[in-house]
Parts: sequence; structure tokens; C-alpha cells
Amino acid sequence: MQTIDLVRVAVALVAGFFLGGIPFGIIVPRLIGGPDPRTVGSGRTGGANVSRAVGYRWAAVSGLLDVAKASVAVLLVIAIGGDSVAQVVAALAAIVGHSRSPFIGFHGGRGVAPATGGALVIQPLLLAVIFPVFVIVIAVTRISSLGSLGASLIGGVVMVIWTAVAPLPPIYYVYGVAGAGLIWLFHVDNIQRLLSGKERRVGRSGSS
Repeated sequence: MQTIDLVRVAVALVAGFFLGGIPFGIIVPRLIGGPDPRTVGSGRTGGANVSRAVGYRWAAVSGLLDVAKASVAVLLVIAIGGDSVAQVVAALAAIVGHSRSPFIGFHGGRGVAPATGGALVIQPLLLAVIFPVFVIVIAVTRISSLGSLGASLIGGVVMVIWTAVAPLPPIYYVYGVAGAGLIWLFHVDNIQRLLSGKERRVGRSGSS
């Protein structure tokens, strides 16, 4: 059985949460003199809403920074000798920090970008599965949340199967289930709008 290094896990938890909490979705628009994304659309700070506030180019910048902060959190844990448990803790904590940022009153985005950043370091091949799903669903429906929900669900299932077949360390089961679960949890209001047919579409600030 894998021994858990509690010190490194604690460092991973704190580093992941606070690095994940850096609100680039607010910082980037503010630096260019644009509106706060919390004042438009869904009021969140993720890429889809930032695009409504300042356009796709700057949304891509903030999104890449949101991806990078989770990658940095996991790489920091690796640098201090953290094992797979600590790395997964850092990745999941970054998702929570992004969505419940301590720097903006525990609000934030949906967790998709930091989930991508964590996977980029922990299991980069997983992105080859989930990215096409994300792109295709959005291209067909023009609904960002549906792409995120579909990609995270597929990614979670693939991660669980991959962990069993490879096999990978058992903590990867947690990564697959909890990563997808957190994204779905932070999309609860989107799910409600999807079910009622009122979800916002990409490029619109109001409801579809």
C-alpha cells in the first residue's frame, strides 16, 4: 500500500488552493481596462464569460493562465518530491481554488481550465481524449457548459478505466471521479438552465 506523506499532501493542498484561486479572469480584463466579467453573462470568471466581457483573444489569455496555474501547482509538488497522492491533491485543490477563490469572496469559474492544467502534468494523454469531445460539442451546440460537462464526464470514465487497465496508482481513481465530480458540481446552475432550455450560448451575454 502506498504510504501517504502528510507534509507534502498538506503543502499540495495549500499550494493548489491558493494558486488555483488566482483570478486571472478578473486580472486580465482589469489590466486592459475592460469590464469585470462578474458584471456580465453568468457572472463567473471562467473563459466563456470572460469572452463575453472582453472578447475571445483576451479570454484565451486568461484561460491559458488558468491552465498554467494548476500545472504550476502540480509541478511545485513534484519539485518537493511529492508522489502521485500529493500531485492529485494539488490538482483537485486547484480546481476548488479556481471556483471558490479566496481572493474574490470564494467565487470564481467552473474549474475546467485548472482541471486541464492538472491533467496536462499528471496524465497528459488524457487531453487527447477530452479535448476533441469539448471542441466538437461546443462546435455543434455553441454551448460552452455542455462541452465542459461532456468532456469532463468522458475524461473521468476514461481515467477510471485507464487506472484499472494500466494499472496506475489507485489515487488516480479519485482523480478521475473527483475531478469530473467537481466540474459537474460547479456547473449546477448551468445544468438547471440546460434542462429548462435557457442556457447561454457562446458569444452571447444573455440567455439563449
